[in-house]
Amino acid sequence: MTEQIKVALAGQQNAGKSTLFNLLTGARQHVANYPGVTVDKKYGSYKFEGTAVTAVDLPGTYSLTSFSLEERVARDFLITERPDVAVNVVDASNLRRSLHLTIQLLEMGFKSVLVLNMMDIASRHGLSIHGEELARRLGLSVVETIGSKGIGRDHLRRAIMEEARCAGMRPATIDYATLEPMIADLCLMLRDPAREWQLPARWLAIKLLEKDEQAQALIKQSAGFEWADDVIKKAGQLAQSFEQSEGMSPSDYVIFMRDRHVADLLEGCIASEQSEKESVTSKIDRFVLNRWAAPVVLIFTVYMIYQISIVWGYQLTNITWPILAKFREIVANLLPNAGFLEDPYTRSMGLWLVDSANTLLNYVPIFIILFALIAILEDSGYMARIAFILDKVLHRFGLHGQSTLPLILGGVFAGGCAVPGIMATKGIPDNRARMATIFAVPFMNCLAKVPLYTLLLGIFFVEDRPLMMFYISTMTVIFALLVSKLLTVTVLNGHETSPFVMELPAYHMPGALAVMRRSFERTWIYIKKVGTIVVAVAVVVFALLQFPGLPDDRMQRHEANGIKAIKAFKKSMKGNAYEILSGNDNIIPLVNYYSDYKRAKLNAGGAAGSKAVDKAFLARNADFYPFVTPPKGDGDAKKAGRNLKKLVSARKSIRREMKEERITSSVLGMIGHGLEPVTQFAGFDWKINVALLSSFAARESSVATLGVLFQQDEDQNATLEDRMGAETKAGGATSLLAVSMILFFALYPPCLATTVMVKVQTGSYKWMLFSILFPTALGLGVSSLVYTIGKAVALGGIEMMTIVYLSALALLIVVGFYSGRQERALSMAPEGRTSTGAGAG
Repeated sequence: MTEQIKVALAGQQNAGKSTLFNLLTGARQHVANYPGVTVDKKYGSYKFEGTAVTAVDLPGTYSLTSFSLEERVARDFLITERPDVAVNVVDASNLRRSLHLTIQLLEMGFKSVLVLNMMDIASRHGLSIHGEELARRLGLSVVETIGSKGIGRDHLRRAIMEEARCAGMRPATIDYATLEPMIADLCLMLRDPAREWQLPARWLAIKLLEKDEQAQALIKQSAGFEWADDVIKKAGQLAQSFEQSEGMSPSDYVIFMRDRHVADLLEGCIASEQSEKESVTSKIDRFVLNRWAAPVVLIFTVYMIYQISIVWGYQLTNITWPILAKFREIVANLLPNAGFLEDPYTRSMGLWLVDSANTLLNYVPIFIILFALIAILEDSGYMARIAFILDKVLHRFGLHGQSTLPLILGGVFAGGCAVPGIMATKGIPDNRARMATIFAVPFMNCLAKVPLYTLLLGIFFVEDRPLMMFYISTMTVIFALLVSKLLTVTVLNGHETSPFVMELPAYHMPGALAVMRRSFERTWIYIKKVGTIVVAVAVVVFALLQFPGLPDDRMQRHEANGIKAIKAFKKSMKGNAYEILSGNDNIIPLVNYYSDYKRAKLNAGGAAGSKAVDKAFLARNADFYPFVTPPKGDGDAKKAGRNLKKLVSARKSIRREMKEERITSSVLGMIGHGLEPVTQFAGFDWKINVALLSSFAARESSVATLGVLFQQDEDQNATLEDRMGAETKAGGATSLLAVSMILFFALYPPCLATTVMVKVQTGSYKWMLFSILFPTALGLGVSSLVYTIGKAVALGGIEMMTIVYLSALALLIVVGFYSGRQERALSMAPEGRTSTGAGAG
């Protein structure tokens, strides 16, 4: 039978723990140079020397005090799962801080391996570490690695196996001096719980003196231990006595003694050859974190991300769209042939789904670039600086420094998703900020919103696209902050906040392969979403747009018009050399042949492609070919081609009229029309209403639905921008309507998946319903106000967007300034609560 062991990787944020986890197991996991990326336990496995090893990547944590969610998750796993080996991954360039966790693991009695990761950075800092001496003093294996370069993997695997095969626990013992007698008294009383939980009694005693609630719960849960309350009471009395005599709590004293112990351990184990020269990280931070330069650098970074990915990246759609159009042509040829007025159901459904998917897949190049840029920010270390810069700002609006990660995951850079953003809020320690962040995350520019923004900017703001993207990207943050402040002083008022502490990692040069891998992985997630959720929504929307269909009298009228057009064509072909081909049996094949040829010509690239199309259609039907390409000197062929063109044009007009009537009388059309009395103040017609309704299931569905509501005819190959732009502008749509749509979409309720996650994180259907109703009212109110005022004073879209942006920014500054004054007043009051918004580097 194969030997099996379980290994837990523990360590602080930014020590390269997740990178080592990938190196050990080969598993793919998101690795970012940002504190707190690993929120849940990640599992992986590998085999070494015939032994099956299950590795668990625990959340990044500085200690095991159970103060934060990460610490509780990590410690719960260690206690309940009891891994065979605890691999403590530390930053070799900062051992003084890192070894506190090592000491706690040893005090819990775990067989441990200490991994000195990022040895290359330690060397650059001029540090020389005596690993063998450190291993002797700690009584465990010490392995040096460079996870980012794959150095040290086999050595680490071997050290894990050797440690796992050692017998018995080897709990570390630190001399806590004046606390030792109290620890000894409690140890005598904790033998049974310690034996049940396989934990050292000494560790339980220390935790009880620290008034650790989880340790108290373990004692109470111990089977047959009747003296739990007495022991806990005794520990409380001892802790109170110690605090009175020593002037500090046992928990503070334990931290102090551990720090002194770590200093003694490192004495003689580390030699520094670093000169007084300032590090590169310090030089960069002196500028990047400067109080005046930091906002400028941050805004410039956001602007360049959009400029490169959205503006410049959009040019790549000129390459992708012809490819997608050819794919549509292939699918169209595989489906049943089109009818004269009505197509077979399978053809209509098939092309509907292809059009829905193509509309969104056309933006894949934008996402590849966007995700690559975000990965560069993560791996370089600047993402952590963004959290540091924004911490004080976030605190003034009722958020927390740890709100930064959920907001970034939600899409500050339009490359996120609200679902993982809301999931990440569970790491925020205070409830008020966590709830405020949950409701703020959906306002971010998740990647699903980008297609609609790009679509509208491509139609109405071609010249002002960079400025509009800047407005959109930063305005959503402004709205999120204002809404958070509103909620924290109203429905979320009274919840306590807690301090935020962050360590800023050293800057790193992002690896090209790692950046591209993550970019393609995230893009693939988007493509899978298009292939599942969006297509499913497209099927539902298609059915709602088809039912109940055209009334009989309207259908008979259209059929009569079709027959009339066919008779006119036959009449025009009288006496023509090609009259024999205009019989009833050839009408539909001839019309489809003409439509297919025109569409193929539009798809053809260059002269060579055009010649290939001619050759293919000549082979497909040589008799029909003169209708589309008349031979030189053949007057009958030219006349036949003109007659056929008139028939195709008449057919197109009838089909378009039928489509509009069918959609108007459909279930979804009736709902869209029913909402017009309310949405008319925002400028929305029924088609826009239908698109926005479909986007509740998935944000991408808005563009996909518009793509089929403004569906192309059989012989067209126009992009959605061209089709929608021509139709909406012909109907009187302006850039002001586009601004109204953008504002509503930015404030619109989260998608179905996000609302479900709101329920999961809040545990309340009430809050889930609130997350739908509140943004709907807010979005419709703002867009209606903007559209109505803009129309009344005859302002264009870019002018009105500028006014809205500057007004929101002014309100943000006023609210932030007032909140800052309030905090300063409270901090100076004798009973006041000190502000905890500042980040710590």
